[in-house]
Amino acid sequence: VIYGLGERFDGNLRKRDLLADTPYNTYTRPGLPPTPIALPGLASLRAALHPPATEALYFVARGDGSSHFSPTLDEHNRAVRRFQKGGKP
Repeated sequence: VIYGLGERFDGNLRKRDLLADTPYNTYTRPGLPPTPIALPGLASLRAALHPPATEALYFVARGDGSSHFSPTLDEHNRAVRRFQKGGKP
């Protein structure tokens, strides 16, 4: 949506922006945008080429800017309840 707004985007995304029919608005048009809209940074490419050795398969945001990583789906679901849904660990 933002990419399609171009210079009209002022930093605030509004409901009317979501309805703006541009080739880059996948809310109003089916399929993919006509061109790429972003590229990964060098650090992301390096991380994909050289991932750390870990058992973690899942992650959830803790709400403080950090993440909790889990090796199993059961542990991940407990972490989701704890950090995202206000449940107990």
